Amino acid sequence: MLDANLKGQLKAYMANITQPIELVASLDDGAKSRELEGLLTEIAELSDKVSLVLAGHDARKPSFMIRRAGTDIGVTFAGIPMGHEFTSLVLALLQVGGHPSKAAQDLIQQIKDIDGDFTFETYFSLSCQNCPDVVQALNLMAVLNPRISHTAIDGALFKEEVDARKVMAVPTVFLNGQPFASGRMELEQIVAKIDSGAAVRAAEKMRAQDPFEVLVVGGGPAGAAAAIYAARKGIRTGVAAERFGGQVLDTMDIENFISVSRTEGPKLASALEAHVKDYDVEIMNLQKAAKLIPARSEGGYHEVVLDNGASLKGRTVILSTGARWRQMGVPGEEDYRNKGVAYCPHCDGPLFKGKRVAVIGGGNSGVEAAIDLAGIVAHVTLIEFDSQLRADAVLQRKLASLPNVKIITSALTTRVKGNGERVTGLSYKDRNHGTEHDIELEGIFVQIGLVPNTEWLKDAIALSPRGEIEIDARGETSQPGIFAAGDCTTVPYKQIVIAMGAGSTAALSAFDYLIRLPATEDSAQQAA
Repeated sequence: MLDANLKGQLKAYMANITQPIELVASLDDGAKSRELEGLLTEIAELSDKVSLVLAGHDARKPSFMIRRAGTDIGVTFAGIPMGHEFTSLVLALLQVGGHPSKAAQDLIQQIKDIDGDFTFETYFSLSCQNCPDVVQALNLMAVLNPRISHTAIDGALFKEEVDARKVMAVPTVFLNGQPFASGRMELEQIVAKIDSGAAVRAAEKMRAQDPFEVLVVGGGPAGAAAAIYAARKGIRTGVAAERFGGQVLDTMDIENFISVSRTEGPKLASALEAHVKDYDVEIMNLQKAAKLIPARSEGGYHEVVLDNGASLKGRTVILSTGARWRQMGVPGEEDYRNKGVAYCPHCDGPLFKGKRVAVIGGGNSGVEAAIDLAGIVAHVTLIEFDSQLRADAVLQRKLASLPNVKIITSALTTRVKGNGERVTGLSYKDRNHGTEHDIELEGIFVQIGLVPNTEWLKDAIALSPRGEIEIDARGETSQPGIFAAGDCTTVPYKQIVIAMGAGSTAALSAFDYLIRLPATEDSAQQAA
């Protein structure tokens, strides 16, 4: 299964294994079991510290456990972790084999100290770019704490189990047999959910922070660029982010980031965070802003109140909170979210293999989603509100060539229908004739654009009718000392390279603002 180049890379990684490990395989007579046995055989041949045991008794077949020899320390994969999960496999081999994690030491200690018995199961798909972070986080927790176990399950390979557990989105995590969470999560988020004292400790840490000269709210491309440009000026800089990387984390392929032919969102997000960490920047991840209180006088400190009740202060603030997927806002949508209503065709598409689905939206995202899904599902119905599709011509031609796609224009989706457990169809209104129609299907993928994350800024700064932060060419908002950048603003084009440029502009404008302020007693003390 592994080509010569991949084998060479894997062998180099496995040189970091310090403790013997066993690959304990549970197999049957099926083709997938033979495929898995071949993969594990190849891996075992690459290191004298790895042995293959073909006597596993796991009920899921094919599956295998990576176990530290002579111990119960290990993780389990049900399926063949290739695709996006190959990195998870490599990390699991290394960590079970004694190679230390790069996670922060205080977080590692927090995981070791967690009290309780936790059996995690994660359903993933090989095409899901959000799944590896969850799989890798839970694998690491299982290696660090003997009372935590984790099994990563390929949902496409164990369809009966997926259907029985009503899993309709990935990643989906079960804890001790009960639903725990769905969607992308960072290691810190998972730990916080099971460590009851984590939120209190985080709030206390935030309250102890000294004021910043530049406080960036949001950790996407705009926020990362702003933090780097501010820190390079030698001023105290902090970043408070709900999730570092922002919407980039949910992006599959990036092919228009100049100088990089192709990359993936999670890789770019990781590179952004690493670059910011090259500088003296205080990164406060998993912190959601709830309220902005502008300074009472020019040169004073602005205050950002967090969801946990703590506050952060900054002489200047750069708002870069980005945007999120727009919802249809129709009855049934929220009821059946992750029960047939989905927003990521790359992640969740494989769970709908052989089924009928709809894509809502005829822009580039919607048409690309329909094209991708058509290769997996039985039938795709694309529904567009406008009288014609808005996607690029080349995408429209590709869509029209597919035999299992139907396009409906001038249609308003009015209701998501379900049986209480999962989606069974949708209703739409023909905008030309006013007639109502029903479509029977099992999945709905919503691709109708973005909405800015600015609700918390109401009455604090000027927003456009669409909720975007109004800025000028320098990134200045209606409040002196408060700047903004990226998809949450009135900048006309929502692109990664534009957000980065806007973040840089906002940081330079903030620095220019700071150096023009009259000297104050506390700023003089800081300069001394």
